[in-house]
Amino acid sequence: MQKIGERPEYKSKAPVLKFPPDTMAARAIAIMSEKNYGAVVIVDQEERPIGIVTERDLMRRLLAKGLNSETTSLGSIMTSDLKIAHEEDEVLVWVRQMSNERFRHVPVVNAEGRLLNIMSQGDFVSYTWPDLFNRVRDQTGHAFNYQFQLPILALGLATYTVIVLFVARFS
Repeated sequence: MQKIGERPEYKSKAPVLKFPPDTMAARAIAIMSEKNYGAVVIVDQEERPIGIVTERDLMRRLLAKGLNSETTSLGSIMTSDLKIAHEEDEVLVWVRQMSNERFRHVPVVNAEGRLLNIMSQGDFVSYTWPDLFNRVRDQTGHAFNYQFQLPILALGLATYTVIVLFVARFS
């Protein structure tokens, strides 16, 4: 299994946007918008994550409540029940956990708990699709002759697509 720290997406990511909890939401919003970030990590003085503010948090905890972004601190709207990953953690473990628990960002810390990076579900997509196709190929290789693998896979994907489109159109 591949580790988070081994992923090319992990190694090539832009620096994490991090702020102390007393930063006003307006400042974070401006930088998130300018740099196209979906989340910022709130850190303490030792650079340890204590919260996260996502676009969803901004919508639900700031805008929906009519709060002023110029006077509302990130600490007052952050999600503080953080899930924290380490570089040595397995990618698939986090893909499953993020999917099952419905969160999209996970801060990655070192052994001392200091922020190193942040991974999103999107960062993991490039890993999961090739892995899925490799597993299907391996499984079909055991059950069918090699010459039939690709047509069977294509037929299966086409059938699935037709079913999804049919259900979406008539529901």
